[in-house]
Amino acid sequence: MKERIRLLDILRGFAILGTLGTNVWFFAYAGDTFATDQIADEYENGSFLESLVSMFVYGKMLSLLTIMFGVGLELKYQQAKRKDTPWPGTYLWILLFLFIEGFVHFTLVMEYDVLMSYAVTGLLVAYIVRGGSRRIKKGMVFSGVIHLLMMSCLMLYSLSEMESATDDQSGEPALEEQLPETWISQVQERLQYFFMYREEAVFIIPMNTFLFLLGVRMMRAGVFYANERGQSLRKILFRIGLWIGLPLNALVFVPNDLVEFVVRYAFSPFLSIFYIAVIAKLLARTESWFMWTWFEYVGKMALSCYILQNIICSILFYSWGLGLSGQINAPLIVLAWLLISLLQIAISAVCLKIWRIGPMEYIRSRALRRVTIKKQHKGDRHNVF
Repeated sequence: MKERIRLLDILRGFAILGTLGTNVWFFAYAGDTFATDQIADEYENGSFLESLVSMFVYGKMLSLLTIMFGVGLELKYQQAKRKDTPWPGTYLWILLFLFIEGFVHFTLVMEYDVLMSYAVTGLLVAYIVRGGSRRIKKGMVFSGVIHLLMMSCLMLYSLSEMESATDDQSGEPALEEQLPETWISQVQERLQYFFMYREEAVFIIPMNTFLFLLGVRMMRAGVFYANERGQSLRKILFRIGLWIGLPLNALVFVPNDLVEFVVRYAFSPFLSIFYIAVIAKLLARTESWFMWTWFEYVGKMALSCYILQNIICSILFYSWGLGLSGQINAPLIVLAWLLISLLQIAISAVCLKIWRIGPMEYIRSRALRRVTIKKQHKGDRHNVF
């Protein structure tokens, strides 16, 4: 068994807590189905704190998390090669469980779930990876081009809609759509308008595919190893993030919806790889720093923490819970993010100390074990004949 790479767990934990830094704003807007537009409007209205969060968090942490999913896929692929087992093989069951987990999470907790999108992306990437390095490179080019084309089409559509709105002389304010007040009615709403809520999940599949494959290539290149080659590659990532990522993502301060859209869906990955380089460099210099252990706790329970943080936010912000949505300002939203993060770290530490695994990870491992055992039994009976 290969030694676990600590940096990967730390990066996963950092990405999960950072993803909360994005999602907490959606919850704070009362589950508005157009929360993304509302948040963009808030940035435009001059809130420096929200713009700062947007520059360093919004989209960046999700891109980092997506890259880490690609890294995880590559680790599973290498494990299958070492054991000389078919690929994708049992990994398809992992993706099926991820899709089911995502659907349950979407239905019961949060309409902006990404797990279902990751499951579909993982299926595509699993077969791309099987084709070797050349197919991986072609897959990155193809998915990147498709994503940029889709972005361009959406931007052109938005511009035409803006022109139509300018020509409209009615002057009537747009109606705001919000989730119903009770939990049951929220569940019904999500299921009734399933495809509307899943539009972004479908839209980001080409981008996710590119980032999954980027994670695969980074893992194969040795970016995450604490050797000379890893350090050399991370220096390149650092320069890309510093000289390209930071300036491009700083454009979020420009008061324009389309600019914010491009930053979110095109420029965010540049800052994500910057975080990889910076965290790796800091870890090498301050390996015993307690914060790394905290991130590591969350990283080892990434799935459980992702779902837990959204459950906590639902209870805090939705009307069927404490109903804090619309009641607190930007500094208090950031404070809520920090407090929920600390709570997750504490829960992760306790779970790992007692059970050495998170609850969702345990359920998945048990389900996968049952499927694998049944498959082996069927295979044994077949071999008898």
